[in-house]
Amino acid sequence: MRMNDLKSTTINKRKIGAGFAVFVIVLLCFAITTYAFIMSSVSVEENLFTTGEVRINMNDSVPIITEEEFVFEPGMTVVKDFFVENESTIDVYYRVYLENVEGRLADILDVTLKEGDAVLYKGKASGMTATDVDSSEDTMEPGEVRWLNISFCYPYDGGNSGKNTQISFDVCVEAVQTKNNPDKEFD
Repeated sequence: MRMNDLKSTTINKRKIGAGFAVFVIVLLCFAITTYAFIMSSVSVEENLFTTGEVRINMNDSVPIITEEEFVFEPGMTVVKDFFVENESTIDVYYRVYLENVEGRLADILDVTLKEGDAVLYKGKASGMTATDVDSSEDTMEPGEVRWLNISFCYPYDGGNSGKNTQISFDVCVEAVQTKNNPDKEFD
């Protein structure tokens, strides 16, 4: 009987060893599968994200008003029409303002900027800065063109205070995307 017990013990050891080996293999396969699943869920390679391009055309770069065009005197108003075109790939908000404003006439001339009936700015030329001008009321779609007018008025009550003075400035346009920008922030 001892011989049978010995055979039986050897067979049992083999069964236990084979069962343990199968258990280790299944556990290893489970670990590899879990690792592969986690890695495929966490990292995704070669994703492309595209962003919109913001580009604005103001009057085809033709000056709105030139230095030689007018000699201002009390009571005189000059109105100039120009356009802003959205050449962007996305909807934008835009604003038009004056930059590099110099000369004593800057504190004398009244400037009004309008888009249709909407007044975007009304005040002295010296105050028509990027932070003081309202942006467009609504969004401007790609390819859309908006016509604006800007008026420069030398008030009657300006008298001769601006005699032999001048003004120089750059008319600028700035645009920002509308997406994720409900407060029309230009920063």
